[in-house]
Amino acid sequence: MSTKPSVALDAFPNPSPTTDFTIRMTMPEFTCLCPKTGQPDFATLKLEYVPDRMCIELKSLKLYLWSFRDRGCFHEAVTNVIMAHMVETVAPRFLRLTAEFYVRGGIYTTVVTQHHAPGWVPPATVTLP
Repeated sequence: MSTKPSVALDAFPNPSPTTDFTIRMTMPEFTCLCPKTGQPDFATLKLEYVPDRMCIELKSLKLYLWSFRDRGCFHEAVTNVIMAHMVETVAPRFLRLTAEFYVRGGIYTTVVTQHHAPGWVPPATVTLP
């Protein structure tokens, strides 16, 4: 078992590649450092994605997120870096990453970034009576 952060993200084959389904994850313990002050920034990351051929492996995701703990990153940059790395790793049909940073100087920051695969159309919303 690894006890060190890692910059690698691993993936595994999607068990249902012909079906559009959504994977949602909440990661309430994300930390990085403020690039100006060096103080820690804390955030809850919320990931929603529709996989294509591959899915994100959870242990590698945990170790990957841990790798940001000692990095100085602006909120906007770190959110987009994580999203881009996830897209590069699993090439999802759709991916949305929301980073809700805790209060700093009286200001809460939320950054939302997303990716759509070319040609992918989300299924119609179903409304039940």
